[in-house]
Amino acid sequence: MEGKELEKEGLQLGHELQEAFFWFHRHPELSYEEYQTTEKIREFLTEHGIGIMDSELETGLIAVIHGERGGAVRALRCDIDALPILEESGVPYASEIKGKMHACGHDFHITAGLGCAVLLQQNRKALAGTVKIIFQPAEESARGAEKITETDLIDDVELIWGFHADPTNPVGTIGIREGYVAAAADRFLIKITGKGCHGAHPDTGIDPIPAAAAMVQAFQTVVTRNSDAFHPTLISVTRIEAGNTWNVVPETAELEGTVRTMNREDRVLFERRLREITEMTAKAYGASAEFQWYPGSPAVVNDPAMAGAAEETAKKQSFLIVPEESSMGGDDFSFYEEKRPGCYIKIGTGVGEAIHQPGFKVDPEILLPAAEYLMALFMENE
Repeated sequence: MEGKELEKEGLQLGHELQEAFFWFHRHPELSYEEYQTTEKIREFLTEHGIGIMDSELETGLIAVIHGERGGAVRALRCDIDALPILEESGVPYASEIKGKMHACGHDFHITAGLGCAVLLQQNRKALAGTVKIIFQPAEESARGAEKITETDLIDDVELIWGFHADPTNPVGTIGIREGYVAAAADRFLIKITGKGCHGAHPDTGIDPIPAAAAMVQAFQTVVTRNSDAFHPTLISVTRIEAGNTWNVVPETAELEGTVRTMNREDRVLFERRLREITEMTAKAYGASAEFQWYPGSPAVVNDPAMAGAAEETAKKQSFLIVPEESSMGGDDFSFYEEKRPGCYIKIGTGVGEAIHQPGFKVDPEILLPAAEYLMALFMENE
């Protein structure tokens, strides 16, 4: 009888999670705009008797489950924002907001986190300590985690788990590794100033375009000649803009791009070298340049002990363990890790189109198993 009751509860929760997932997918909201999403999360948690921390957050919230056994305060991060992408997934519950979609799986993250909260609440007599589930806004802005870390809401948290949808692996798989799993993601913006002139008389001006071209070429030498060949690093110039007609040498040119590094020292090195190359190259071409560096999220680094615990828990939950690939993509989960140990894992959501693509989709069959796995991370690893 007890087994049948548990099975019935599981089926009911699975149905609730699917319905919630469909709602979140239909109603995507961009970074810092997640008002309806936040209210839907609040409504779901309240219906299940789960506490919500008082805060001044405009979007996002933190659920809290107090175990009835003594123990540490631990946390789970679930990001909640969507992307400005027109959906082409073909699912019957597609986005109802043109030009916006959950193309990164954050709707899955929300729903699995809600399921985890419900399961922890149901099993709080056996739960050691307190679990805070962070429904975080604006991960896609690369700075949303700071909205949480700038408060005192999680100052008492001793360790934190994070997870992400993985469309490169089927349902039933979990990717885990220790060490670096995502890169620091920084942005640079360069304005080169020369002297405009007629295109037929370049000798009367200072052309900023050759200076810009030389910078693009020289930047790659930081990767090939300044950094350790065994350190993953990347520089991408993603925008070049200069001039507006065919017969005029423009006065200015702009370059914009991103730097991705894993190692802290490399991050410092790349900012310094790009600034030096920018200033010296501009000078060599008779121009001047303004270099701006916008630091993004640091690298995500998995705590070895937590990675080992995540793997053992996955095996007990009958998941297949696959190597979690390191990515030059970034995630602001790293801001939490700057203050406490953390572990960021990938949950297989069905092989398909990559994240941030219009055809990306998550197999809803993973919702309940993912919630059960996340719950087990806290129940089995005190």
